[in-house]
Amino acid sequence: MEDDLTRQVHGTAVSIGGDGVLILGEPGSGKSDLALRLIYQGAGQLISDDRVDLCRDGDTVVMSSPEQISGLLEVRGVGVVSVPADYPVTLRLIVNLSLAEEIDRQPERRMAEYLGVSVPLIKFNPFELSAPEKLRIALQIATGRTTLIE
Repeated sequence: MEDDLTRQVHGTAVSIGGDGVLILGEPGSGKSDLALRLIYQGAGQLISDDRVDLCRDGDTVVMSSPEQISGLLEVRGVGVVSVPADYPVTLRLIVNLSLAEEIDRQPERRMAEYLGVSVPLIKFNPFELSAPEKLRIALQIATGRTTLIE
């Protein structure tokens, strides 16, 4: 049930060092593939695949998994596999794969709003070999752990 404090979105969410990343995109855009690479490289844990529950908690948005799909990740061409899941986790970065064709070398800072909370947003190509590393750097910038030289 959705209201002003809760919402469910189509996407995949991972936790990296306790910070939540929401990956959005059309079916087949690489959401689960990127999550799979992060998980199996030891950089992240699954929060939820396919559908993500969002809940406002004070000045933040917290992500979790619907119970019926908790700990399940679709691996295209293989099937659905069970992986350890981590939630609830605070949303710190939104990655939009649908905008991947419009990626700039020096992108402007963007924000997206969910449940009245502004969250950093990046456009992303998930199929580059460096995609997991780029996502981790973007998360470090979004959380203030790395300084972006402008």
